[in-house]
Amino acid sequence: MQVGLALSGGAARGIAHLGVLKALDEIGIKPSIISGVSSGAITGVFYAAGFTPDEVLKLIKELRIYRIMRLAIGQVGIMHLDEVEKLYYKYLGENATFEDLNIPVIIGATDMHAGRTVNFSSGNLIKPLIASSAVPVLYRPVRYQGMLLNDGGLLDNMPVEALVGKCDVKIGVHSNPLNHDARITSLRSMIERTAHLAINNNVKLRMHLCDYFIEPTDLKFYRLMSFSKADEMFEIGYRYTMSIKKELLKYT
Repeated sequence: MQVGLALSGGAARGIAHLGVLKALDEIGIKPSIISGVSSGAITGVFYAAGFTPDEVLKLIKELRIYRIMRLAIGQVGIMHLDEVEKLYYKYLGENATFEDLNIPVIIGATDMHAGRTVNFSSGNLIKPLIASSAVPVLYRPVRYQGMLLNDGGLLDNMPVEALVGKCDVKIGVHSNPLNHDARITSLRSMIERTAHLAINNNVKLRMHLCDYFIEPTDLKFYRLMSFSKADEMFEIGYRYTMSIKKELLKYT
């Protein structure tokens, strides 16, 4: 059966997607198509470009992503993603296209003018990839093809609809579970919680479209920007997926 993989956004928590992919490789499940938003799009693209999950993890740890964010006060967003874009050029190629990938990938972004999700699966790869993880207000939106694009998870953080009709089995991977015991202790935690609750609601609306849903629950104990815990989150994704190996083998 042809398996489609939908990878959610989740900021640093999205590192768990790499662990999930490593486990799927070992189980023998190779996706024939991947859809992703935000960190899920980044994971999906690098995997489809031929990088192993362990190689991508090493890259994330070496780059120290938070060190290459630059302020852009006075713009629509307060931080650049210019340096991230340069890194994509370095590892994927300056003229990288969707057609260059070994596995078809669909990237979701939000068109802020039209207020709708836009999916990209052909042509220029880098611009949609940058746009898909450009969190509104924090990051400058990406102007592309006449649209003003921001984070794809804003309206659709479980991009399973993009897979309909393109595969036999749709597996959704959600890296952003809610911690129902969380306590709000600061303005920062209130902002994070508000965004988390709003985005998580659009995931619930799409869960029924997945033939199988993977959600490593231990990720709820990690903050959205816990890049220093990359190894732990990778391992959580890997261990959880291996623990449901028998169920997943139905799709091989």
